[in-house]
Amino acid sequence: MTRRVPRWLLRHRITIEPYEGDSAYGPLHGPPVPDVRAAVAEGRRLVRDQEGRQVVSTAQVVLEVGTVCPPESRITLPSGRVTRVLSVAEHTAPGLPVPAHLEVICE
Repeated sequence: MTRRVPRWLLRHRITIEPYEGDSAYGPLHGPPVPDVRAAVAEGRRLVRDQEGRQVVSTAQVVLEVGTVCPPESRITLPSGRVTRVLSVAEHTAPGLPVPAHLEVICE
C-alpha cells in the first residue's frame, strides 16, 4: 500500500484550471477546480521545464496523487497570484515509509 501525504500537511487551498490543449486563440483550460488542498512554497528557484530548458520557478506546490494538474495548467495561489504549471512529477517510494505526492513547479 502506498502512503499518501497526510491531509493535515496540505494547509493551503489553490484553484486549478487544467490545461486541455491549444486552440486558434491560445491555450484551452477546463473549468476552475476551487479549494484544492496543497502545500505551497513561493520562492525563486532555477528548474528545467518539460522541454528541458532552464527557467525560473517562483512557486512549488505539493498535491495529493491523483490530482489533475497537467503542465500548462493555470493555478491561483493562496496569495491570489495566477501562475502557469511548468512541470509535474509524481514521487512514489513503494515499500518505504515516505508519502507519495505530486510536485508541481510553477513559473
